[in-house]
Amino acid sequence: MPFEGFSAKDFEVFNIPDFAGRMSRIRAQIQPKLLALGEGLAPTLAGAVGGDVFAHVAKHMRRTVNPPEDTWVAFGPEKRGYKKAQHFKVAISRHCVRFLFEVGPEYAEKAKWAVAWQRQAGSLVPALRKLKGLGWYKNEHDEEPAADLHEMAPETLKALPRELIRRRDAHLVLGRRLAAAEVTRMRPADFEQAARAAFKDLVPLYRLR
Repeated sequence: MPFEGFSAKDFEVFNIPDFAGRMSRIRAQIQPKLLALGEGLAPTLAGAVGGDVFAHVAKHMRRTVNPPEDTWVAFGPEKRGYKKAQHFKVAISRHCVRFLFEVGPEYAEKAKWAVAWQRQAGSLVPALRKLKGLGWYKNEHDEEPAADLHEMAPETLKALPRELIRRRDAHLVLGRRLAAAEVTRMRPADFEQAARAAFKDLVPLYRLR
């Protein structure tokens, strides 16, 4: 099934207050679109990163009471899951869609990744600061970035991954957001192109070794 785009009704799902009601609508209404989006984007991302990329639609299996504030399709190099590796993510919530790159707590080589960032910071940091609209998110579920990268001091940006080494539960989340009103005006093909463009800027981070 081709990706049909997100509608205003998809964003309104996150207004449903109860867990069962929201999850039911997420499964019936949003997950099929995320699955189609994943199938459409994964081959392009595989070509961009030079390796296998598998799409994983969030199931929210650990939740039983509090309804999720967002849901997503993630893209990573592992067929069985995405959390144990660096990954991309398209996340939809009440007010926006976010195109994210994440290094999470479960990534086994996150400390090694952080060292690679520091080693290549001389070229990586200036390149990231030139990308307008790219932000740093304190939490993967935040709808708004804590800071825009092009406004951050170079030393501050360079230091972002240090927590990955210091803390077991640390994570790093960078990406772009599109407001819901903008997304609902986009044709499906234009939305997919926006996702590809956002991830293209983040490919160097995915490939850090």
